[in-house]
Amino acid sequence: MKKINVRSSNGRYQVWCGRGVLGQARKALAGISEERAIFLISSPRVWRSCGSRVQKYIRADRSKTILIDDGEAAKNLVTVERACRALVRAGADRRGLVVAIGGGVVGDVAGYVAASYSRGIGLVHVPTTLVAQVDSALGGKTGVNLPEGKNLVGAFYPPKLVLADPELLSTLPQREFRSGLYEVIKYGVIGDATLFRFLEQNMGKILRRDAASLYFIIERSIAQKARVVSQDERESGLREILNFGHTFAHALETITRYRKYRHGEAVGWGMIAASRLAATNGMFTKQDDERLVNLIARVGPLPPWPAVAPSRLIAAMQADKKTRAGKLRFVLPEAIGKVRCGVHADPQLLSAVLLAVARTGLPKVNRK
Repeated sequence: MKKINVRSSNGRYQVWCGRGVLGQARKALAGISEERAIFLISSPRVWRSCGSRVQKYIRADRSKTILIDDGEAAKNLVTVERACRALVRAGADRRGLVVAIGGGVVGDVAGYVAASYSRGIGLVHVPTTLVAQVDSALGGKTGVNLPEGKNLVGAFYPPKLVLADPELLSTLPQREFRSGLYEVIKYGVIGDATLFRFLEQNMGKILRRDAASLYFIIERSIAQKARVVSQDERESGLREILNFGHTFAHALETITRYRKYRHGEAVGWGMIAASRLAATNGMFTKQDDERLVNLIARVGPLPPWPAVAPSRLIAAMQADKKTRAGKLRFVLPEAIGKVRCGVHADPQLLSAVLLAVARTGLPKVNRK
């Protein structure tokens, strides 16, 4: 097990990472939850899978469970209100502690609930998907979607603790597991060339969920995100690199009403589009572009690129939080392990790249 420190505006918190970490939940929570009522927020699907295990390790006599829909389409203010009202009925006060048990949607909703209820109560994350363990449970971003765009309503609200146990991934459906791998690839591109090479060399073992390989990529991804968000909690500078591929991804999710793609799948397509854009404008070598696109393809099939005009995607991108004065800004790769933020793109070039990605799709590769 490894304990990774994260700095935040509310002080330091730790990410406990390793196989069997969930079994230490009672010990981990002891210094946080003294005399607090514990409110477990999860989804029916996740709770059926691991609810009994969670209750075994968390004081069930002092906890109450609230279940919410964890579909991306339900990541909205209606779900937040329902969860808050459930807290009221359960008797939650300002000393309550929310423990979010689930993937990215549960974590984002439960985090925003914790940030808002009684103007802020305690929060702990127990992520049960790969994308949540390596990305969304860390860094304090919480929020929900509007019809006009993704994550437009939310708050920065750091947790008091994150428990990332790879054993919780054992029952994760393969599509959900693969979705998380795209976020791991992202970390390789934005700042960890060693991780990227490891993914290239070991993708077959990772897809088979080899324990040692899985722990390596999870710990490496967590360490990198902890480094970034500790330096820039509020996304005023360095943290923007974490949005590599996300301007495109959020547009894909928005125009398909959050029903076609898992978030990581949209990020996979988004990284391909960003890579092609960078290669087309001369920032990124053709060789590295091919390495990145081929690695994404080796993870597995992606839902097809939507049959929409580039203008619709570009319009959806205008709602992206990184847009400044109506101008789109992209995070684009310069090399494997290095990206540049705030890059503007000629609209005609951007349209051409979007058309090219739609036309060519994913390359056929050996996934072993």
